[in-house]
Amino acid sequence: MARAARTPQLVFGLGALGQGRRGAGGAVTNDVKLVTVQVTYTTASLMLALLPASMGSAVALRAETPASLAAAPDAAEIQRLRELLVRQQEQIEALRAAVTEQQKMLDRVASVGERSGALAFASPGASRTGTEALREDGPATEAPLQLRVGNAAITPVGFIDATAVWRDKNAGSGIGAEFGAIPFNNSERGHLTEVRFSPQNSRLGFRVDAAWKGARFLAYNEFDFLGAPAANNIGITNGAFVPRLRQFWVSAQKGSYEIQAGQSWSMMTPNRRGISALPENLFYSQVVDVNYVAGLPWTRQAGVRFLYRPSTKTTLGLSLEEANQYAGGSGGAGTITPPAGLASLVGGQLDDASTPPMSTPNLHPDIIGKFAFDPGSRAHFEVAAGVRTFKVFNPLTNRSYIQAGVQASINANFEIVRNVRLVTNNFLGSGGGRYLFGQAPDVILRSDGSMSPVRAAGVVEGLEVGLTPALQLYAYYGGVYIGRNVALDAAGRPAGYGYSGSPDNHNRVLHEVTAGFTQTFWKDPRYGQLSFMAQYAYLLRNPWWIAPGAPKSAHNNAVFLNLRYALPGSAPAVNAR
Repeated sequence: MARAARTPQLVFGLGALGQGRRGAGGAVTNDVKLVTVQVTYTTASLMLALLPASMGSAVALRAETPASLAAAPDAAEIQRLRELLVRQQEQIEALRAAVTEQQKMLDRVASVGERSGALAFASPGASRTGTEALREDGPATEAPLQLRVGNAAITPVGFIDATAVWRDKNAGSGIGAEFGAIPFNNSERGHLTEVRFSPQNSRLGFRVDAAWKGARFLAYNEFDFLGAPAANNIGITNGAFVPRLRQFWVSAQKGSYEIQAGQSWSMMTPNRRGISALPENLFYSQVVDVNYVAGLPWTRQAGVRFLYRPSTKTTLGLSLEEANQYAGGSGGAGTITPPAGLASLVGGQLDDASTPPMSTPNLHPDIIGKFAFDPGSRAHFEVAAGVRTFKVFNPLTNRSYIQAGVQASINANFEIVRNVRLVTNNFLGSGGGRYLFGQAPDVILRSDGSMSPVRAAGVVEGLEVGLTPALQLYAYYGGVYIGRNVALDAAGRPAGYGYSGSPDNHNRVLHEVTAGFTQTFWKDPRYGQLSFMAQYAYLLRNPWWIAPGAPKSAHNNAVFLNLRYALPGSAPAVNAR
């Protein structure tokens, strides 16, 4: 048998180009990849000539050729191969450019996809970093500021605000409205305007998501800088604004059951969906005003709540929350007038905003129940009810008195047409004025020391319009009604709230009409969001009693402007183990 002709072989190793791997002892080594190429001797010689010098140390060459093939390559063949290499290099560069362009296109699609579909109507104060329940699987946009510790994910939340406020009367209330203390035109403050710049509404915090043995855990914390300053030079030498705890709670959910404990939004606060304390699931409007809208029932306080979800559309909740029997005086509201001899009860046993924190006696926690129904993403309905009990002791007669109060609310929001949402929130009750931003007292005192609950109601009605994915408009009407409640002391003098001759901050009604917009300049899950917000508000209050010759009402015009950078991120995907 004739022996087959031997084909020259060129064997070379590219050790310097091998991918690094970790060997024994943790040392990083390079894999040496052997490439065997069968070529003519002429081609092999040319390739050796064209190899970069930097690869010389990594190339080991072994050639087996017959002596008859040792002829040198001619110039035409060398030129042809060089042209071939140039064309191949051009093709490689074109492929690289195509890959880069495709990556840019994927990034744009991801950014647009996040905003596509039905527009979200969450309050701009929301951190936008989570959902009511943790996602167990599926795609999730991970936050670049996220820290993983085992199966737990720690995500920073919050935003940086630069807020400007102008009012045509000097309310002296900072960047938040004091609805019950609008100056009258004939007062000193009624002849002065007010301008404020502040970063106080900036918000920082974190959330921790974890799962263990089929249960999912969520811890949430956030604070702002609207705390009461301890020094009076805060506007003179340094704006050392005081941090204020807003929320700090933890929840555990397994199956249809969930328990939450800590400080959070009260369950009496309206929800946008479900019964959740996460900001994006609550309704507290889209306004810039840090005190929101007159007539909105809300507070943030410590408590424990229990949730049961019999289906994906319904949620039942029961909450036990911090109690505080309240006599008025917060947010510019009027304080009740006590009967003669019982003045010590106001500010001692009943909070009048001058009482040291956490010092008022309370018989039991406020009890709040709520039922929520979400037939789909475009509608939410809920009813809530609360029971509060007050107790005082009369030192003149050595007798104690107990009085109960009951509150209820009916709230809804639904998309009447695509990207246009109607909002209605309605609160009514006796002994529930503290939940209306403290604009009404809970009770008054009779001459014997017994109590009578004050009736109060609040409404917020409005429209929210997603004009484009980057532009949201809103308009709301808010109103508060406070019932008159009068008693006579032992000398026959009137006491209570709203009597003839009462102070001009014993308000009968408060009205607010407000509108504004939020314009998002850019939004990226990796880099955050930059938005500009503007709000106009017209406020009006009418007291129960008006002195002869005094104005019948007080009004104020206010303009709020706000630039906000929100931190990037989203709720992490956590597997329930």
